[in-house]
Amino acid sequence: MDKKKFSEKTSWFWKWFLNNQVVVGLVVVLLLLLILLVFTKVSYLFEPVGQFFAIVGLPMVLAGILFYLMNPVVNYLEKKGIKRQYGIILLFIFVLLLLIWGIVVIVPEIREQIQSLVKSFPGYINTIGEKADQLFKDPSFRSVQDYIENSAQKILESITDLTQSLSRVTLQGLGSVVSVVTNIVIALFTAPIILFFLLKDGKRLGPYLVSFLPNRMRRPTYHVLSEMNQQLASYIRGQLTVAFAVAVMFMIGFSIVGLNYGILLGVLAGFLNLIPYLGSFLAMVPVIFIAIVTGPVMLVKVIIVFAIEQTIEGRIVSPLVLGSQLEIHPVTIMFVLLTAGKIFGLAGIILGIPFYAVAKVIATHVFEWYKSVSTLYKDEEAVEEPADS
Repeated sequence: MDKKKFSEKTSWFWKWFLNNQVVVGLVVVLLLLLILLVFTKVSYLFEPVGQFFAIVGLPMVLAGILFYLMNPVVNYLEKKGIKRQYGIILLFIFVLLLLIWGIVVIVPEIREQIQSLVKSFPGYINTIGEKADQLFKDPSFRSVQDYIENSAQKILESITDLTQSLSRVTLQGLGSVVSVVTNIVIALFTAPIILFFLLKDGKRLGPYLVSFLPNRMRRPTYHVLSEMNQQLASYIRGQLTVAFAVAVMFMIGFSIVGLNYGILLGVLAGFLNLIPYLGSFLAMVPVIFIAIVTGPVMLVKVIIVFAIEQTIEGRIVSPLVLGSQLEIHPVTIMFVLLTAGKIFGLAGIILGIPFYAVAKVIATHVFEWYKSVSTLYKDEEAVEEPADS
């Protein structure tokens, strides 16, 4: 009798607590929070690790990005009968010549346009101010004139405060400039070395990493690593290809309509296009600014160029290059951009999406594994309906 009551109590406890998805989920969340709390208490133990990644992080990221761009070319040369290391050397020579050409031809032009823009910027500000005054003097704006003037005054005060704070931060941060420059120099010298060995031995990296795992874990782990690699490769190659195409289209379009600083604005548009959905619109802010100063005709031409570029990019370039390989909803991308940008700044905006894609792959496989070993997600057996009497 006692054994029967114990069995009933155990079954009840198992049903409502141990075998309940909500309870198990809450327990898992609680354990994760406890782990995070423990890590915060012993964070000083991980400071050497953080310093190590602060030094090697930049060259590894640069080498990884270049690896995903150059690896298909090296594979193609290898299929054509060229030994892999010789193909890597030939590709390095080509990239070096391309960089020299860019430094000799493109960089001086961009530098001249930057210098010209800096000299002309005060005049642009005055022109915008005069046009704004003429617009606000219109009788239809009298009802909101006071509000606009107060808003403009607040904006000017905010800009002044921001300038002063930036000046203080700049003076205080002069000591860190040396370390930043040092890290960049180290990255420029070490990234090519890391890149060479990645291109040479990258195929063996995955099997080497999983060789340390137990036998039954090697195949699924290698599958996860391969899927992560595919996600990163697709995103990096696609985004950089689209960004390059956007830069070329804007440079050609601005040159045709005769907009000043066309090369500089095109390069800026290509760089900002690395930010999904928002990049092209952010790039158009300085373009619209310069077009307004130039005249209404130029503004119409610039809008036409932007419309044509967006049509070509959205209908032809992005579908062909990117497709739907990441399978991330646009709303999710916006949340990731906002969160990563708030926490990590510009680096978070640029790298947030690929890191989210990798985290999504890991989380998906972990959840699938949990479903396979747990009894919480098994389909209930269909209850047979009684036959009609």
